[in-house]
Amino acid sequence: MARTDHYNDPNAPKATNIVVAVTAFVQDEQGRLLMIRRTDNDLYSIPGGAQDVGETIGHTVIREVKEETGIDVDPTDIIGVYSNPAHVISYTDGEVRQEFSICFRAQPIGGELRTSNESSEVHWVQRDDLSSLNIHPSIRLRIEHGFENRPKPYFAT
Repeated sequence: MARTDHYNDPNAPKATNIVVAVTAFVQDEQGRLLMIRRTDNDLYSIPGGAQDVGETIGHTVIREVKEETGIDVDPTDIIGVYSNPAHVISYTDGEVRQEFSICFRAQPIGGELRTSNESSEVHWVQRDDLSSLNIHPSIRLRIEHGFENRPKPYFAT
């Protein structure tokens, strides 16, 4: 299912729902960031996805990172809560969501890099190389906040 991110777009469709989702800021021992290239919009991103009924939010982080990258992680902290109503995501099935994602810091604890039906590429990326990748502004903000090591989680007011 393809998606289109509408960001500060006055012609964006109206959101019809909000879905609890997570993203994960995962660095290896060299400080490289775990990145995927999404199959639904062809953009680079940190891994993440929607919470399933019956699971804790921490398990959502673990499951989504494993599904999209092959890497096992341990969530350790919350970087922020991203809920910008000016970021609307429309899907080919007609669903239109307002952004809502909790970004976690997570430590890699095992696994092997691999792609999935949600990720056409999976890489450990040096911070200096991130500027050359096509990354949505909402994901760039999470990445910036992750590297800042803020003392408190981010949230918009």
